[in-house]
Amino acid sequence: MSADLLLAIDQGTTGTTVLVMDTEGRTLARHTEEFAQHYPQPGWVEHEPDEIWKSVQTSVARVVEQVDAKRLAAIGITNQRETTLLWDRKTGAPVHRAIVWQDRRTASECERLRAEGAEDQVRARTGLVLDPYFSGTKLAWMLKNVDGARKRAQDGSLAFGTVDTFLIHRLSGGRSHVTDVTNASRTLLMDLAKCAWDPEMLAMLDVPKGVLPEIVSSAAHIATTSGFAGLPDGLPIAGIAGDQQAALFGQACFAVGDTKCTYGTGAFALTNVGPTPKPSQKGLLATAAWRVKDDTVYALEGSAFIAGAAVQWLRDGLGIIERSSDVEALARSVSSSDGVVFVPALSGLGAPHWDPHARGLFSGITRGTTRGHIARAALEGIAFQVADLLRAMSDDLGRPLARMRVDGGAAANDLLMQFQSDVANVTIERPRELESTARGAAMLAGVGVGLFPNIEAASRMSKPERTFHPSLPDAERQAHLGRWQHAVRLATLPR
Repeated sequence: MSADLLLAIDQGTTGTTVLVMDTEGRTLARHTEEFAQHYPQPGWVEHEPDEIWKSVQTSVARVVEQVDAKRLAAIGITNQRETTLLWDRKTGAPVHRAIVWQDRRTASECERLRAEGAEDQVRARTGLVLDPYFSGTKLAWMLKNVDGARKRAQDGSLAFGTVDTFLIHRLSGGRSHVTDVTNASRTLLMDLAKCAWDPEMLAMLDVPKGVLPEIVSSAAHIATTSGFAGLPDGLPIAGIAGDQQAALFGQACFAVGDTKCTYGTGAFALTNVGPTPKPSQKGLLATAAWRVKDDTVYALEGSAFIAGAAVQWLRDGLGIIERSSDVEALARSVSSSDGVVFVPALSGLGAPHWDPHARGLFSGITRGTTRGHIARAALEGIAFQVADLLRAMSDDLGRPLARMRVDGGAAANDLLMQFQSDVANVTIERPRELESTARGAAMLAGVGVGLFPNIEAASRMSKPERTFHPSLPDAERQAHLGRWQHAVRLATLPR
């Protein structure tokens, strides 16, 4: 029997999902294992690396029970980005809990560097902004605050990595210390144009080069398994990408201007800009999308901090729905939001506004406002944020975006998707399976191991199921956008 299946490890913020897919994109086995979040101080978020690893072991074991492991051709890995780990090279033992991408402990250090005028250099070299979101300042914090870490890093006995690097180190029995260009591009330490560690950024953050992994392609024979229970030794690890880049690849966004948005807790939109990094003039991030062989593709990225989290807030904070899945029916109980607008700035506003002090706001409420209007306005607020991101991307590209592919749990909401199409004036394609991150990892692994001769052939794993077309008259669209822009101005007033 030939090896014709792909195992995708999707290591996320609250749990690990492992899937086995065939080359047509069908999921044959699936398991998710959650793990704990740790909050040692306000603004600090940590994971136990061994709990992450155990969730991977358990999930792999459960799916291998459902398929013949001999049919596995390769492993693809996609991961929560920016989460930072540091471990002993010989023993693999972590020296500290993983510092999660959400963690804000290095905010003061970012502010110090910004005050010293480093922001322009950071953006020019890395495509990013100075923010505790990214890995570099997290690593610098560990080297400074963990006893003996700096000395051990300098003498070569410690290894740094994002989650992909940590998993590959353990899957390979400690033989491989690598990361791909997509994850490296989120560290504040990589020269985006050269796809190489940047000496000036290493000096700025006081990070010794010897602690860093080798940067490799996103699809190649990267490493092989060794000593992992349930998997044969020598199974190629052939695909790696950070979760949002994996979703872009998994949605087959292979041409310049191809765009996807993932609707999860937040909403993350990326658009393919081709083989050259494109600095944003509209508050977006420049990032690596993937590298296959020697060809690197870049993307612009914008994020809205609150998407599905707004629905969770309606459920847990306001108590107007019992289950998140109830929101669409409640929103459909009214024919429109009746002028009610919700700005979901519950954690500030992300791109293109970048206002951490913005606060959530409802406007247009009257005596006739009902739970249905609030629910509908909440869904529309998600769509308005994404429309802002798409407008910024269109301006940076210098051309309109005609189509967007969507994934993530909230993309299952038909009302949200239709309104998104209407206010952004784009056609929306939704795939048969919404787990595009795992599919992207599988597709990259299939390319890396040669199951697909090229990325175009891999696109057969990605099949749109439903299309939403804009149907709103332009005057009505502009009226909606005008109300939204007015509400954003109110949400961002100085306090």
